[in-house]
Parts: sequence; structure tokens; C-alpha cells
Amino acid sequence: MLEEHGGGHDPFAEVNETVSRACEILGLPDDVRQIFCSTYREISVQIPLRRSDGSITVLRGYRVQHNGARGPYKGGIRYHPEASLSDVRAMASLMTWKCAIVNLPYGGAKGGVMVDPHLLNEGELEQLTRRFTLAISYVLGVNRDIPAPDVNTNAQIMAWIMDAYGSRYGHQPGIVTGKPVELGGSLGREAATGRGVVNIIAEAANDLGIPLDGARVAIQGFGNVGSNAAKLILELGCKVVGVSDASGGVINSNGLDIDALLAWTAEHGGVAGYPEADNATNNDVLTMDCDILIPAALAQAINDDNAEDVKARLVVEAANHPLSSGADALLQDKGITVVPDILANAGGVTVSYLEWVQNIQQYRWTEDHVNRELGSVMKRAWGEVHAYAVDHKLPLRDAAMCLSVARVARAAKLRGYI
Repeated sequence: MLEEHGGGHDPFAEVNETVSRACEILGLPDDVRQIFCSTYREISVQIPLRRSDGSITVLRGYRVQHNGARGPYKGGIRYHPEASLSDVRAMASLMTWKCAIVNLPYGGAKGGVMVDPHLLNEGELEQLTRRFTLAISYVLGVNRDIPAPDVNTNAQIMAWIMDAYGSRYGHQPGIVTGKPVELGGSLGREAATGRGVVNIIAEAANDLGIPLDGARVAIQGFGNVGSNAAKLILELGCKVVGVSDASGGVINSNGLDIDALLAWTAEHGGVAGYPEADNATNNDVLTMDCDILIPAALAQAINDDNAEDVKARLVVEAANHPLSSGADALLQDKGITVVPDILANAGGVTVSYLEWVQNIQQYRWTEDHVNRELGSVMKRAWGEVHAYAVDHKLPLRDAAMCLSVARVARAAKLRGYI
């Protein structure tokens, strides 16, 4: 029997609460809501992995396609021991709405393998990736479903996916995004999600009247997204006063030296113990006194247990689904503005789209060109969501979801299946 979810909550059900609310606000009929709150296709595959010691570990992998009304399915693949079917469903749904909110011609999908990749050597990781790719390859395609990196996956893993798919269907670099630049990846892709987060913060702070010069920023998660956001937000005049990752947290009210912290993390495997700051817990960073909080790790980081203690004026969801439904309501009651994930972290899929376009054209853009395109997309999306929120007196999450759902519903109606 498939594992639906763990930890006492159902991520897909929580996402569907927001989707259902948007359908109700928009006055869409219940049968449309049922379509949007379910998935088009779900694949569950067995992955036998031959370990270096000769033993076999049997893993479970998923690819979920949520809705393809606006174009080919798009979404990352994560390697994580808690990548359950419900988690993957939730992320696939969020990808549908994320692509719609930034007006990309994509539907939403997500993939996952329930594994801790840190327990695998490089050879085992490559074998796992190739087996998983071939197991789901019949639903992938340049104009069908295009994977990308996600939690615990990177450009090297995308290269193995491209090569495994190509061994069966011929060389098609557009089959996956987030690849190494040498294999058709886009300049600017590595920092794209973090850069998009900072683009949104710049726009939001301007419209919400939050001075950025000297603004104190706390970041939970110091992987690709969190670290790039930390570097880029300094250019806005902010100072990063707290950072946490799986190893723990560090706080310096005068501002952390991000380059030095990155060097420490590379050497020691985490931020914990960084000598130019006070050690803290992950929860300390989430609830510290700051102006802007960026949760950039896994889902449910801010929940019913700690939401009451969040002190930031602005929370920007760099991670997917980092607030529980209860926490979202609590922050709203406290007057804290939350920029939802489907808008805040859409920079990654935006530059994935730009990479896909370059692959199809077989022409490479400069990094400046890519960054300008990204900035333009994020600025326009923020403006549309903020205006909708003001006009309809809605929180940003509901405004973003209403815009997205309306766009997907319009595409589905034009296709003739609603």
C-alpha cells in the first residue's frame, strides 16, 4: 500500500484548501473545483538499487502530473526520505499555479524518490537517477513533461537524467532544465530562485512601505535558494542577521558576513559553529526579531507551534509550502504580510522556461539577458497579484491563487474539457 503522507498532516489537502477557496471566490462550479483538487496522472515505480556492498535496496519513486491545460507539465524531482505521494501531489499542484501566476505556458508536475541521498555514494546516486528516469521516461518529453532540480538534486543529476532519456529517445537537451551549462543549461539558472525571491522582496517592500536600507533579514535554509538570496539581498541594502540549516542556526544582530559564512559551510557541512555569530536553533531563527523572514527549506517550517512567535513584518515563502494552514491564518491575524510560494519562488521555473526556450532555439543568451528577463517577469507578476489583492481586499495568497486558477480555468474552457 502506498504511503499517502506522514507527520500527521496531508500536504495535498492543505494546498487544496487554498485552491477550493479560490474556486469559491471566483464562483467556479464544483466539478471544476474537483478537477483542480485532483491530479491528472500519478506514477509510482519500484527502483531496485544495487549497493556497493552487493546488497539491493528497494526504493519508491513518484511522478505526478497535476494539470496540463496551459502546456507541457513542468516540475522538479526531489530526493528526500519524506518525499511521500501526498507531498509530491501537493508540489505538483503548486507547480500548476506557480506557472500560471508568472504566465508560463506550462502545467504542473513533480517527482520524488523516497531516499536520503546523503547515504549513497556517487555511483549509487547515478544508478538511482538512471533507473528512475527510464522507469518514468514514457511520460516525459520536450513537449510533454520536463523535470528540473529540487530538494537534494542538482545540475549533475539533471545531466544523468538527460543522458538516460537520450539513450532511449535520442539527444534532446530540452527534456530537462537546470542542466550544466556545458550540456545546454542556461546561464543564471543556478541563482534563479534566490534572485527571483529578492526581485519580489524589492517590489513588495516598495509597495508595502518597508525601508530596505538596513532592513534585518532572517533566512531559514542555506542551500541553493537561501544562500543565493542571502548574497543578493545585500545589494538592496539589507543585512542578514540570522541563518539556519539542518546543522543548526547562527545569529548576529550586526549582520552576518555571507561570503565568510558560505566558506565556513562549505568546509564544515553546515552553518552551526560559525565563530562570528551566536549559535541558535532553527526555531530561534524563524522567530527572531527581524523585518523580513525567508523560509527557504522544507514544508511546514512555520506551523501551529511557532507561528505565534514570528516577529517579522514580511514573510516571503522561498520554500514550497513552508507554512501550515493554521500558521498562515495566525500570521494573517497578526498583520504579517505573507508572499506565497507560488509567486515568491517562481524565479526557478521562470529561468527553467528560458532554458527550455534556448534549447528549442539552439541559441544561448547572456546571463545579463536572462536576469533581465527574470526581473521583468517577477516584477509584472508581483504587480498583478498585489493589485488583485488590493482591488478584491484579499490576502496575497488568495489573490495569487485566484489569478492562477482563473488562468488555468480559462485555458481548460478554451480546450473544451470544462
